[in-house]
Amino acid sequence: MEKLIQPLKSTLCLMTMIELNISSKCFNPIYLEHMMNNQNRKQHYFGGSSSGKSFSLAQRTVLDVLEGRNYLICRNVATTIKRSVFNEIVKAMNNFKVRKYFDVNKSDFVITCTLNQSQILFTGLDDTEKVKSITPIKGVLTDIWVEEATECNLKSIKQLEKRLRGRSKFKKRMTFSYNPVLKTSWLYTEYFNGLWQDDKQYVEGNDVSILKTTYKDNLFLSQDDVDGMENETDPYHYEVYTLGNWGVLGAVIFKNWKVKEFDKEAFEKYRHGNDWGFSDDPFAYVRVSVDELKKKKKLYICDDLQATNLSNEEAAELIRPIVASSLITSDSAEPKSIEKFKELRINAKAAKKGPGSLEFGIKFLQSLEIIVHPSCQNIINELSVYRFKEDKSGNVLPIPVDKDNHGIDALRYALESDMVERKVRTRKGLY
Repeated sequence: MEKLIQPLKSTLCLMTMIELNISSKCFNPIYLEHMMNNQNRKQHYFGGSSSGKSFSLAQRTVLDVLEGRNYLICRNVATTIKRSVFNEIVKAMNNFKVRKYFDVNKSDFVITCTLNQSQILFTGLDDTEKVKSITPIKGVLTDIWVEEATECNLKSIKQLEKRLRGRSKFKKRMTFSYNPVLKTSWLYTEYFNGLWQDDKQYVEGNDVSILKTTYKDNLFLSQDDVDGMENETDPYHYEVYTLGNWGVLGAVIFKNWKVKEFDKEAFEKYRHGNDWGFSDDPFAYVRVSVDELKKKKKLYICDDLQATNLSNEEAAELIRPIVASSLITSDSAEPKSIEKFKELRINAKAAKKGPGSLEFGIKFLQSLEIIVHPSCQNIINELSVYRFKEDKSGNVLPIPVDKDNHGIDALRYALESDMVERKVRTRKGLY
C-alpha cells in the first residue's frame, strides 16, 4: 500500500499500540496537503458544494481521536447532526477499518475510542446551556468543528471558543466548514479581511488558515454529480455553490431590514409560522412580533429555526419550547403534516394561499421596518440573498427566485392575519 503520512501510532490506555497504514488513494490530495497536519488555531474550509469538505474533515477527526484528541462537533440545530456529520464520521471509521476501536452511542451522540477513552461529542448551538456543560470523560476538548458555519451567528461562536481551555499536549484548534454566502457575512468580515486573496486557493497567517475547494477538488464524485454542478443555471448559485465564490447580488428583494439586539421576550403578542421541509429543503419556523403603534409598522424577528430531514415528530419537538400552545400558521401544501401537528398538540392551522399571495406577501414585508435579532442567522442569510430573477440581458424581472426563501415563506405565513387588514398594490391590482 502507498504510504499516506507517518503511520499512526496511538499509545493506548492498555500500554499497547496500533499502527495504521492507509493508502493515499483514500484521500483527496488538496486536503491531504492542507488539512491533515494543519495546526493553525483557526481553520476555514469553504467553497462550493460537493467539494469533499465534510468527508475529509470526518477522516481527520477519526485519525485525530485515535491519537488522543477530543472533538466537539457542532451545527446550529442539534437534530440536523444525526443525518449529516455523525454519519460521515461512522463512514470514515468503516472505510479505515477501525470501527472496532470505537463505541458509537447513537442515542446520546457520543463516540468513544475504546483504546484511549478520547471522544467525539456532538451538539447543536440551539441549546447554549448544554454547550456550556459539555466535557469529555478524559482530558479536555482539543478541537471544535463547526459544520455549516453560515447557519450560526458570531455570538454563538464566541461562546463556543471558550470551551477550548485547559492543559493538553495537543494544540487546540477551531475548524469551520461551509459554503460562502455574501461578503457581508460575519465569517468574511471576521476572518477574511486582510488575509484572503482571491487568486489563491490556500492562505495562512496569524494562526489562521483558509482553504477554498470546489467539486473539481473531489475525486470521488460521479459524472452525474459533476454534471449537476456544472449545469446550474442560476448565476448566484453557480458562483457560490459551483465555483465556491463569495456571492455578489444586485436585485435583492429586501433592503428594509437591519440586525439589532433587543429583548426577545418583551412583547405581549407573537406570531408563529412554519414552512415544511421537502427532501433536502429545510423545515423552517419563525417567531415574530409587530409593533402596531408606529406609523410605519416595525416587525421584530425574534426566533428562527431551520433543519433538514425532520420527521413531523422531530419538528414538533424542535419548536414546542417556543411555540407552546400558541397558534402557528403552516404552509397549506401539506395538510397531512398539519393534522399530524395537531395530533402532537401543536396548535397549527393552514395558511390561506391563493393567486398572487406570494407577491402580496413580499409587498407587505417590503412595507415594514424589519429588525432581526442577531441569533436569527438563517433569516439573516435569506434576507441577504433573496432576489428577483434577471433576464439574459441583466434586466430585473418582477419574479422572485424560488430559492433561499424557506424562512421568508414561514414569515409570510406568520403574518397572514396582519396582511388581511391592509391593502397592498401589486402589478396584478389592488388586494
